[in-house]
Amino acid sequence: MASDFVSVIKPTAKNLEGNEGANGKQPIPVLPVRDTVLFPHAVLPLTVGRDSSIQLIQSLGEEKSILVVAQRDARQDTPQAADLYAVGTRATVHKVVKMPNQSLFVFTEGNERVHLGEFTQTQPFMVAEFEVIAETEPEKSPETEALQRNVVSQFQQIVTSSPTLSDDLQTIAINIEEPGRLADFISSSLPFLTTTDKQELLETPDVTKRLERINQHLAKELEVQQLRNKIQTEVQDSVQQSQRDYYLREQLKAIQKELGDVDETQKDIAELKEKIEAAGMPDEVKKDALKELARLSRMNAMAADYSLTRNYVEWLAVLPWSKSSAGEVDIKKAKEILDADHYGLRKVKDRILDYLSVRRLKPDMKGPILCFVGPPGVGKTSLGRSIAKALGRKFSRISLGGMHDEAEIRGHRRTYIGALPGQIIQHLKRVEVNDPVFMLDEIDKLGRDFRGDPASALLETLDPEQNNTFRDNYLDQPFDLSKVLFICTANQLDTIPGPLLDRMEIIELTGYTEEEKVNIAERYLVPRQIKENGVDPAMIDFPTESVALVARHYTREAGVRRLEQQIGTVVRKVARKIAEGATEKITITPEVVHEFLGGIKVRVDTEIAERTKRPGVAVGLAWTPAGGDVLFIEANKMKGKGGFTITGQIGDVMKESMQAALTWVRSNAAKFGLEQDFTKDTDIHIHVPAGAIPKDGPSAGVTMATALVSLLTDTPVHPLTAMTGEITLSGNVLPVGGIKEKFLAAKRAGVRDVILPLECKTQVDEDLTPDQIDNVKIHYATRIEEVLAVALPKTVQEEAEDEAVREEVIHASA
Repeated sequence: MASDFVSVIKPTAKNLEGNEGANGKQPIPVLPVRDTVLFPHAVLPLTVGRDSSIQLIQSLGEEKSILVVAQRDARQDTPQAADLYAVGTRATVHKVVKMPNQSLFVFTEGNERVHLGEFTQTQPFMVAEFEVIAETEPEKSPETEALQRNVVSQFQQIVTSSPTLSDDLQTIAINIEEPGRLADFISSSLPFLTTTDKQELLETPDVTKRLERINQHLAKELEVQQLRNKIQTEVQDSVQQSQRDYYLREQLKAIQKELGDVDETQKDIAELKEKIEAAGMPDEVKKDALKELARLSRMNAMAADYSLTRNYVEWLAVLPWSKSSAGEVDIKKAKEILDADHYGLRKVKDRILDYLSVRRLKPDMKGPILCFVGPPGVGKTSLGRSIAKALGRKFSRISLGGMHDEAEIRGHRRTYIGALPGQIIQHLKRVEVNDPVFMLDEIDKLGRDFRGDPASALLETLDPEQNNTFRDNYLDQPFDLSKVLFICTANQLDTIPGPLLDRMEIIELTGYTEEEKVNIAERYLVPRQIKENGVDPAMIDFPTESVALVARHYTREAGVRRLEQQIGTVVRKVARKIAEGATEKITITPEVVHEFLGGIKVRVDTEIAERTKRPGVAVGLAWTPAGGDVLFIEANKMKGKGGFTITGQIGDVMKESMQAALTWVRSNAAKFGLEQDFTKDTDIHIHVPAGAIPKDGPSAGVTMATALVSLLTDTPVHPLTAMTGEITLSGNVLPVGGIKEKFLAAKRAGVRDVILPLECKTQVDEDLTPDQIDNVKIHYATRIEEVLAVALPKTVQEEAEDEAVREEVIHASA
């Protein structure tokens, strides 16, 4: 609209005749305007609505000159002199039109730039003096002409590419020769310039600088328009491509329909529907699955969510909601399978057979949650396979060692890219039945970090009262796990959280005796190694005495893993001899064992006999995660001032046991023929080898007291005697744990006499078989005096007999 006025209305002599106030002596009214800047030689329609502004327009007589000045803040309704810019435009009012809403529509034409002077009136409207700002016309030069042409060229490009600007503006700009008028015309015609930008151009009297600033604005706008056009083109191309693909696919569907070809997508959906109908899932789950399938059928196969939805529906369809594997179980046959696969393990086998018996009487019973705890190599994992075989069920093993993300158990939510169900649901899909045997291996080695705590996620899984509605994050549907038989394995219980441990039935698998190891090796390990190493069974003979030699002097463990490795080494050596041309049967004699495996690695029995020669050395029994072990307690004395030194990397509890043992010995010194203040001139040192292994616990209390009494009375303890028990200051012997592991460790070490607290007799009767106790005499004690009576010789003759036994043991093993 402004451009049309510019093209027809130009300053004339008549406009300027009555403007004697142009010299600034005669004040004229000031019209404040919002978000608008009027340039000289431009016509601008203004809407006047303020009372003060309406009074200003109505007060104009023949003199139609006013000062049009922009407000600094457009939000000001009643601007004062300080709220206006200092530079404005003297304008002529050509026409006033009254509007229905009482406002006025005023057509004004700018005449010249002015600088506001003193305000002579502020009410009811402002009147101010002014001073005309003279323009600094540039000299004619190639640089000015080039700048002017460049401005016109860029303005033409913007008008051409803009849908809102009239093409007449190009013609007008080309016909304006004066640089100042050209700059003002373009400034008033550009809608993207802000009020601040226009005011800055109005306040620039130097025409060259004004053209340069306009040139910068035009260049910036051209760049923005080019980017906008590029984006618009890309979007349009993308939309056109999507429409083209859609039409082509619709045509392809129509062609396939005419030819009788089945659409692969519809075929997949039909197959999924059949699977859902046949899955036997609960009604609520089926309803959700069919809802997702219906949504899938309406989706475009190329859509981003298509594959995610299809995977979800497929997971729901393939899970064994109602498919079971268990039928009638023959208890006798199950017992035969367990006995054939594993030697010993009476408690575990009894518990499994009890479960089978109850299940036979009550088929809908909930599966128990068993936890096998024991040292490495005792057959925990392989026992799970045997149980599944005996039950006639599918078996699946989930390794929990090192797992530290709770999503591994419960899965990820479907919103994540690459989301999958957790390990429980994944393994159910693999076994294809809802009542398998699941072995959760190494449950004591679960980790935790910022991604969650898997042990807490297992609380629901391993609770028979809750797992009938187990809800995986990915499926978000309840799945019944109550028919699954969960078997967990662990080396120790300390690291398992209490709430999780409370949900499991703990079954301890302790270490094997030497006789059990030999039986296991002859029945399972030797035949397996012969088969795995490709040796003909007719070419090798592995006698019992050689197996016993390997078990006794080449391994020191509670399980049989290391034993199988050593047997494998022997069999590989035989395989090499056969490969080199040996044709005769090779018998593994003790000499051959020494040749293949080297010298004896473990001398536990001779070690006890040799180390207990000297007074002050006693043999204790310790529990470790790898089974039991023997523990030597050494005491020594020297001249000093009553010092008491403790070494051997021992914990606080064990240090306190040593202090308690010394206190008891000092308080009972008279009983052993010692002076009451025997420590006055003597320093005592107790050491527990091996020094690099951390040790703690109260169970070596009686051993320390025995070692001290042996040292101070100069009496060596009986050879091949070991003991365990906690001591109190009053001399009572208290019970300790891990009796079976400790006893078996003592037997493996060749111990013949074991001293235990009397209250541990129940554990011995329940956990140890007569075969295991055979050849070992157990002494029960309630007081430390009873321990000393068994451990220390009372006469010279007994000491001589002990020395003879030591020599016999040492020479027998030499």
